Amino acid sequence: MSIAANLDRVRSEITEACARAGRNPSEVALMAVSKVHPVEALLEAYKAGHRLFGENRVQEWQAKAKTAGSLSELDMHLIGPLQSNKTTKAAELFASVDTVDSLKIAMRLNEAAYALGKKLPIFLEVKLSSEETKHGLAAEELPSLLPQLILLNSLIPIGLMTVAPWPSDVANAGKEARPYFQKLRQLRDDLVPGCPTLTGLSMGMSNDFAAAIEEGSTCVRIGTAIFGSRVGNAT
Repeated sequence: MSIAANLDRVRSEITEACARAGRNPSEVALMAVSKVHPVEALLEAYKAGHRLFGENRVQEWQAKAKTAGSLSELDMHLIGPLQSNKTTKAAELFASVDTVDSLKIAMRLNEAAYALGKKLPIFLEVKLSSEETKHGLAAEELPSLLPQLILLNSLIPIGLMTVAPWPSDVANAGKEARPYFQKLRQLRDDLVPGCPTLTGLSMGMSNDFAAAIEEGSTCVRIGTAIFGSRVGNAT
């Protein structure tokens, strides 16, 4: 199937999941994860009308941006781990950084965004599993960290993000991931009174996004189901 057809199919599945959950599909953003795929695949999705994308590495998007960076409506988010020495370039290149996992990274992003004269939306990445390959803040760090983030005037904390553990059975990925999605939603609900902008929930990928939507996700990050499989791609 073409990328355009895959986008249509995923959107239909999002609509079906929203119907089961009694939600409006407009509440769920579809992020096309173009990491590890060639820039031509991103351009094909853009030509099909898609605008929201995610890349995993600053340098990968920096290379692709030579071709695609001038697309006027492109909304590119950083969804991979961010090293402190890449924060300046990340603030410059991305519309949002969805993987902030420390006060240090947040402070450096704030300085870079201020120098650029922009307000940078961020998601806080939360690690809810014990998998060593996963990144993020521990849930118990959030209550003390958030008041410090609110003081950073060039950042806008707009939500929480998590990656569920890789399933033991792909056919049951949604069932296995659901408790992690429920936990992230509860964390968001507990924190939002102190930070009214923190309404987003970025959770759900190709194997489990329907369950994520049913548990309140406001953004699903879909790579494989749109672009096909590539080595290193587990979205």
